[in-house]
Amino acid sequence: MSASEENTATTFPSVLITSCDAAFKEEELIKQILNTNTLPEPSKREETVVWYPWTINNKYYTADVRLCVVPTTFQMTSEIAQSMQAFIAYFDSKVKDGLEKLSPWISVVEDLAPEVLILVCDRVCEHGVTRHEAQQWCLAHAFELVELNPQDLPDEDDDFPESTGVKRIVQALNANVWSSVEMKDEHNQGFGLMSSLVASRHNNHRNCQDSPSSSLPVEGANEGEEAKVTESDANTRTQVDTIVDPMIDLDIQELANLTAGDADVENFERLFTKLKEMKDKASSLPHEQRKVHAEKATKAFWMAIGGDEDEIEGLSSGEES
Repeated sequence: MSASEENTATTFPSVLITSCDAAFKEEELIKQILNTNTLPEPSKREETVVWYPWTINNKYYTADVRLCVVPTTFQMTSEIAQSMQAFIAYFDSKVKDGLEKLSPWISVVEDLAPEVLILVCDRVCEHGVTRHEAQQWCLAHAFELVELNPQDLPDEDDDFPESTGVKRIVQALNANVWSSVEMKDEHNQGFGLMSSLVASRHNNHRNCQDSPSSSLPVEGANEGEEAKVTESDANTRTQVDTIVDPMIDLDIQELANLTAGDADVENFERLFTKLKEMKDKASSLPHEQRKVHAEKATKAFWMAIGGDEDEIEGLSSGEES
C-alpha cells in the first residue's frame, strides 16, 4: 500500500475492536455490526491489525469510520491511538478470570479516553462472570455492558423497552458525534451545539495524545514517571471527572440526537426513557461523582435544546450559593 493510501486510511475516526476470548474473533462482531455474512474489503491491513470501512448513515448525519481489529495492546500504534473514538472489548464470561484478561487495555483506554466504551460478552454466567461482577467492572471503568444474547429479554409489554445485543452496540455508535460527521441539512440547526461540544472534546483528546503516554510506544520518551499533581482538591476533582465524563458522554450525545429529531411521539418517549436511564445510572454513583454527573448532564442537555450558556454559567457542583 502506498504512503498516500496509508495516510487516507488513518484519517478516519475508528472503532477499536478487540477480543480477549480466543474462541471469538473480532471479525464476528464486525459482521454483526454491519449486518452481513461477508466482511467488506479491508481499507488497510498490517499483519493482524485490520481496518474495515463503515459509513454510518442515519436520519441525522453520515460519517465514514473504520472498524479496527486490534488483537492485543502490543499492536497499538500512535496512528491507531489518534484515530480511536470508540472502544469495544469482547470477553469470555464463561470463565472466572474473563475480566482479568482485559487488564492490559485499561491503561490504554484511560490514556486515550474514547467517547464510547462498550464491554461485550455472549451473556453473563453465574458459573463464570456474573452480572453483578460485570456491572461493577463497568462502573469502575466507565463502560457499558452489552450481552449479545441476554438470557432476560426486555418485557414486550414495557412501554419503553431497552435495546439489547448488537442492536444496542449499533445504537451507541450512531449516538456518537464522530469527527468525520456530515450533518444532514434538516438537522443541522438542532445538532450544531452538541457537535461543537463534542468537537472540543476531540481536540482535548488529541492534545493529550500529543504528550508521551506510558501505555503507548513513543519514540524518545523518558522512562521516569511524570510529576504527580500535589494539590489534593484538584486531584480529587480530576479523578471524579475522569470517571464520570466517559460514562455520560454517550447519554448526552443520544439526548442531542433526540432533541434534534422530529417532534414525534417516538422521539418524545425515547427522550424520557433516556432521562430515566441517566437518573438510575447516577443513583448508583458515590456522592461526589453523582454531583459532577448531574452538573455536566444538566449543562450539556440545556445547550442541546438550544439554551443560552450564559444562563447556566454559574452552575457548578463545587460552587456554593
